[in-house]
Amino acid sequence: MTIAVVGTGYVGLVSAACFAELGHTVHGIDIDAEKIAMLRQGRSPIYEPGLEELLRKGLQSKRLIFTTDLPAALPHVSIVFSAVATPPGEGYRADLRAVFSVAETVARHANQSLLFVNKSTVPVGTGKQCEEKIAAILRERGCAFTIPVISNPEFLREGLAVTDTMAPDRIIVGINGDDAKSQQPQAKSQMEELYRPITRIGRPLVFMNRESAEIVKYAANAFLATKISFINMLTEFCEQTGASIRDVSTGLGLDERIGPRFLHAGIGYGGSCFPKDVKALLATAGQHGLRFPIVEATDQINTAQRQRFIEKILSRLPARAHIAVWGLAFKPKTDDMREAPSIDIIRALIDARHTVTAYDPVAAERAKPLLPESVAYAYTPMDAVRDADALVVLTEWDEFRGVDLITLKKGMKGDLLFDGRNIYEPEEVKCAGLDYIGLGC
Repeated sequence: MTIAVVGTGYVGLVSAACFAELGHTVHGIDIDAEKIAMLRQGRSPIYEPGLEELLRKGLQSKRLIFTTDLPAALPHVSIVFSAVATPPGEGYRADLRAVFSVAETVARHANQSLLFVNKSTVPVGTGKQCEEKIAAILRERGCAFTIPVISNPEFLREGLAVTDTMAPDRIIVGINGDDAKSQQPQAKSQMEELYRPITRIGRPLVFMNRESAEIVKYAANAFLATKISFINMLTEFCEQTGASIRDVSTGLGLDERIGPRFLHAGIGYGGSCFPKDVKALLATAGQHGLRFPIVEATDQINTAQRQRFIEKILSRLPARAHIAVWGLAFKPKTDDMREAPSIDIIRALIDARHTVTAYDPVAAERAKPLLPESVAYAYTPMDAVRDADALVVLTEWDEFRGVDLITLKKGMKGDLLFDGRNIYEPEEVKCAGLDYIGLGC
């Protein structure tokens, strides 16, 4: 099939590269000419394991074409994916201007029936709004054909996005056909054909109505965020009672009804999805006169956990301390700094008149514009800790897990190790001569 993916941000770029790898011809479209020029050279503007290799393969096979000209691509495609950004707007409601702009552009320039697919995370009802805008423009143009609007949310994990696209837990497709039920079988068959390389390896393709599909995306992220906040809620309880959050998490996770994933206590979630989607779900519920108290608590606990860790650090540091920070990205295997806990924590340290030297394997350049100018940056973890009074671990990169703790202690001036991700065993840290401060232990 020949398709277009509009928006070459995280979701759009990964989707375009993976669809090309699956054998489809893909037009990757973006209004940013500089980014398109970069992509045409096979260079990715984001760090994601395996992505740049797929870009180069797609370009070499000529199945991946990057352009700024959406109207020129439309005659060649049967499906247009909208993968543009939906950032928080007023009252944390999703800003849908880019989504509607893509829908209207397609409606104004298409000369044949095609599918319009919302890949972006959008509130329930967005598909209906897109459908109404497209239908109005087609009527105005006197077009006899239609453009069905479909919801096909993504469920990518940054750092594992290529794997998640090529072998997803499930593919959700929301199709409505109230105004022309005859469109449903055709739209369904096109989506089945598009995803056949994936369903052939046993991955489920689940059809439902559009509104359900739109809610599934927000519900999934809110549920996972709630799981994180739930285990983080228990950390202070464990500290006050002598329990270990590691043991509590293990005991919970072994229950097959609960499972161990997203039960790792730490400083909370960040990134482009969980913070934004939790708040957007609350805002959408409010528009319908509803409250989601559990989701409200999830958001509040996440904010409080970050602040609690800041207070732990500040209460133990000597005056004007030199602090090493390991990890800046919101999670490992990405350079994404959106809503990263490191931003708030480092700003708080600088405001308290401490000095900071930071290290991250890939995110330092993206972090610099977001952090105080006084922050210094190291090229290796051990360079960062040289003569440091304390080490603060904020991202659980694998290279931090295997560090020799005795060598670490020798490289530091002080002995404080603040483990914001609970990646070290407290007793091992103490045996190396370091003072361990984690969460819930």
